[in-house]
Amino acid sequence: MDTFIFRTTGIKLGLILFLVCLALTGFGQDLPNVVLDEAWKSKIHQLAPEKASFPFSTKKKILVFSLHTGFDHWVIPHTEEMIKIISGKSGAFEVTGSKDILMFEPENLKKYDAVVLNNTCSKTDHRNLFWDKLRADSDADSIFLMQEAMALENNLLEYVKSGGGLMIVHGGITTLNKSRAFSKLVGASFDYHPPQQAIQVRLVDPAHPLVQSFPKEGFNHVDEPYFYSNAYADMNFRPLLYFNNAEISGQRENEVKTEGKTYLAWIRAEGKGKVMYCSPSHNAQSFENPDLLSFFLNGLQYVVGDVDCDDKPLRSF
Repeated sequence: MDTFIFRTTGIKLGLILFLVCLALTGFGQDLPNVVLDEAWKSKIHQLAPEKASFPFSTKKKILVFSLHTGFDHWVIPHTEEMIKIISGKSGAFEVTGSKDILMFEPENLKKYDAVVLNNTCSKTDHRNLFWDKLRADSDADSIFLMQEAMALENNLLEYVKSGGGLMIVHGGITTLNKSRAFSKLVGASFDYHPPQQAIQVRLVDPAHPLVQSFPKEGFNHVDEPYFYSNAYADMNFRPLLYFNNAEISGQRENEVKTEGKTYLAWIRAEGKGKVMYCSPSHNAQSFENPDLLSFFLNGLQYVVGDVDCDDKPLRSF
């Protein structure tokens, strides 16, 4: 427990006790599902920031896309509700939720200032959410369906390049995990994760405006520690949060990282648009940390263009 750093101010006692229990009983244990009821919504509303950290002239429109065809993260509805709560309480955003892939047609995308990919996990065979859905709904020729899937992907790429915002939450990184273009847009592809465990999350630069809600020493967090592949090696993003590899248990045999760090959240510019990836969180319990709620709100303001901050890629440091 000596390596775990807790800050009690602003964090629910129940969350701290939960972290302590997990550490005492061992790593690799999943947290129990939380019922998405009015009591939970009220709790998150109370913990949500009273106002946005950065000024904004108009209320922006956000699309939270929550379709999954692969792994079903139980936190999907909680994440959508959390975004609606922090958006509504701050007055910064108007949020629409959807699971319809037709939202990625240009005429629909243009209605929104940013899109959130909420744990939009795809199946492991093609690792293409659009293909998965089109194939499930149609008996049309596979070549035609893949062309349709590629068109939807291209719509998203062009949307961001033209000035749209994109936030990817946790498993959303696997939406188009085998696509090099999507990997470059996001900044990485998903490789694998060890079992859930308590992670000491650290700040790359405590002075960066998007992480001002966190204590400078970081915070303790229970999650799946993601490792990445493909475009991640390019380091074409500005990292915000990280963990030390040596502190992660259960890493893949023969690939154990005993040195260095892996990033949990980052931002990057793509054309006229802005992108943010945020690995936290696999669990709704994480949203009981008001600092994390502020971080999500800050991230949304970044991707819609409300924040002028350093997003130079790591490779340029």
